[in-house]
Amino acid sequence: MSTPAEPGRAPYDPMPHGPAEVGVGPWEGPWPEGPQWDPELLRDGDRRNVVDRYRYWRLEAIVADLDTRRHGFHVAIENWQHDFNIGTIVRTANAFLAAEVHVVGNRRWNRRGAMVTDRYQHVRHHPSVPDLAAYLHGLERPVRLLGIDNLPGSAHLETTAVPHDVCFLFGQEGPGLSEQARAVCDGTFSIAQFGSTRSINASSAAAIAMHAWVRTHADLGDAQVWRG
Repeated sequence: MSTPAEPGRAPYDPMPHGPAEVGVGPWEGPWPEGPQWDPELLRDGDRRNVVDRYRYWRLEAIVADLDTRRHGFHVAIENWQHDFNIGTIVRTANAFLAAEVHVVGNRRWNRRGAMVTDRYQHVRHHPSVPDLAAYLHGLERPVRLLGIDNLPGSAHLETTAVPHDVCFLFGQEGPGLSEQARAVCDGTFSIAQFGSTRSINASSAAAIAMHAWVRTHADLGDAQVWRG
């Protein structure tokens, strides 16, 4: 059973401990000047789940700033059965600053797990995996499409160099990558597992793959990335 949110807490912040409210109240003192500032947020306060760098910023200004720093990896997931993992994958992709998230198959997906991070993350739809592959290969810097599944012959994510320009593709929870995806991918990775289950949750696998890219290619020297 989930714990109900305390009075005054945001609906996405139901934890019983911590401050009574998330975010910050109205701006105190003279308002700052600049196109990034949102007058309504300055007046009423900013209760969004954003880092301090973006407090009181307009949504469009946040996205524009993120676009100057996005990483070279993409994430894609097949959506033939309205997969509930997509929202969580979008949220993680936003945290790791993915270039884009791609939804393949059904256009509609459950946004609840994204917790509004899809407003800051570029999400693109493709009718099929071949359409996705054509888009990625046709970019100014072509992007390799690598599936993540524990298939025979898959390279090991833990011991193989992760390409810089890459799109990690995940299949549906349960069946994994479709036959169409296996035929189109430029290769596949598997994630090491040591227990009795055959597979791990798709959103967990996505987080592991994205973090592997970050450990290999991201600039970790900026103190801003260590937010705790």
